[in-house]
Amino acid sequence: MKFAKDGVPVIVATLFLALVITAIGWLLNNNFSILLYLAALFIAGFTLYFFRDPDRNIPSGDYILAPADGKVISIDVVREENYLESGARQITIFLSLGNVHVNRYPVSGKVEHVAYFPGKYLVAWHPKASALNERAEFGIRHHSGLKIFYRQITGYVARRIVFYTREGEDVKAGERFGLMKFGSRMDILVPENMDILVKEGDRTIGGETILAHLDDNATSPV
Repeated sequence: MKFAKDGVPVIVATLFLALVITAIGWLLNNNFSILLYLAALFIAGFTLYFFRDPDRNIPSGDYILAPADGKVISIDVVREENYLESGARQITIFLSLGNVHVNRYPVSGKVEHVAYFPGKYLVAWHPKASALNERAEFGIRHHSGLKIFYRQITGYVARRIVFYTREGEDVKAGERFGLMKFGSRMDILVPENMDILVKEGDRTIGGETILAHLDDNATSPV
């Protein structure tokens, strides 16, 4: 099994803690020891499970892909001023603790916008989380001229965003670009006239689930 590279320090520290707890249980050698063994097993197992980084079967073709595993909790019409400077349809994906938290580029193209904002830690599904929580936001221009905007958002539990994206880079849909630790949210904004292939309640797989097709009828406003 592969693990997220940014999770390795946490994995090492957690496995060391689990080893210490196991050693204490062995030294006590009493009825309480079994509880310590179970606690150590749970801590190690959960950490390894959380930071798993499975390979994905990335569809070939021009698509907008889900940037994260999770559940679509809303699809709304919004206005985005930092990059799109237009109205858009926002697909919000909520990541629970059980989801893979490695994030992937939703579309191929050139990165034109990267920004990070410190902020609050409202629950990820709060309507104002997109504007008030700690977040990182990105804008990519597809070779067709289409502009796609997306953002990583921390939640009440998630307190750390990691991303490798830099302005001016050429990126490919489905490639890894970052990680959100311990529950969070991802917003992806597309042109208002684009046909969305998912609906509220659908489950997404980062780098595999197709959110929309890129075609001549879905163009960014000039």
